[in-house]
Amino acid sequence: MKDVFSKSAVFGLRDAIEYAEGGIVSKQVLKNDAGNVTLFAFDSGQGLSEHSAPFDALVQVIDGEVEIRLGGRPLYLKTGDAVIMPAGIPHSLRAATRFKMMLTMIKG
Repeated sequence: MKDVFSKSAVFGLRDAIEYAEGGIVSKQVLKNDAGNVTLFAFDSGQGLSEHSAPFDALVQVIDGEVEIRLGGRPLYLKTGDAVIMPAGIPHSLRAATRFKMMLTMIKG
């Protein structure tokens, strides 16, 4: 797989991914045996239905606002906020405004 992002090169997270009208865009930053890092851009009102992951995940909001439901509890995040979602806990999200996030998933 060809790397989308060059290693040892500086890039801006917010500008590294664009919004799509009425949609969700994802772009993989890194992937290896230890886990992966992915950028996402969600148009307002878009989201992901409830699901769980087999390992911990760190969500960092880099633009906009999102409601994340984690184990049934609503969390409201805005630009600059982050949350660690524990492995095996059901979660979902809905874009309160257009928003971008970086998702870091670590296996282990």
